[in-house]
Amino acid sequence: MIPARAWADAQRLWDFQQMGHKPRPCSVAIGLGSHDLGVADATAELFHQGMAPLIVFTGATSRTTRDRMPRGEAEHYRDRAVELGVPAGVILVEPNARNTGENIRFSRALLEERHIPVSSALLVSKPYEERRAYATARKLWPEIEWISASAPMALSEYVDSIGDARLVIDMLVGAQQRLMVYPRQGFMIEQEIPDQIAAAYERLCGDGFTSRLVPESAARA
Repeated sequence: MIPARAWADAQRLWDFQQMGHKPRPCSVAIGLGSHDLGVADATAELFHQGMAPLIVFTGATSRTTRDRMPRGEAEHYRDRAVELGVPAGVILVEPNARNTGENIRFSRALLEERHIPVSSALLVSKPYEERRAYATARKLWPEIEWISASAPMALSEYVDSIGDARLVIDMLVGAQQRLMVYPRQGFMIEQEIPDQIAAAYERLCGDGFTSRLVPESAARA
């Protein structure tokens, strides 16, 4: 049972992670691999809306995806997008990235290797990681314009889709921690953290939602 206060604090973190960008046509859409096939769904929908002529799906496997996506997150995303009507020929797969920083760096290298000009990119992530992904992309590829995007879902809808409320709150807390510690380590641009967001984060940590925290000395974007 999740206490009402914890739900309220999780909602604060959820809202803060939303960048509020309005999707617009970009050179490419980059879907960041994870356990959540909803990222592939959102990327496919943006393609069908005419927001990008090309898609890059990026991601290897992690401890949360190796069983569900044994061929790699990017490969499973590609298959999902094709099921949703995206032509296979407009999808590039980057199969090696294991964190957000590598997602950006390896996708950039793949596009440059193919001599594909990029001036802007739709950065498609899980809803609770929009801000983290954006801050990382701005740090590692500052020459282009980044537009954040994710599935338009409320926190309650997302929890229902995952089926594990505690895991979702743990992931929200982990995403918030990275926003606070990674800029000092050079992994992302600095983001202003409002006092009420920092306080919500601290309360959730105190309530034990800490399984997705990383040691600062070992942190990677």
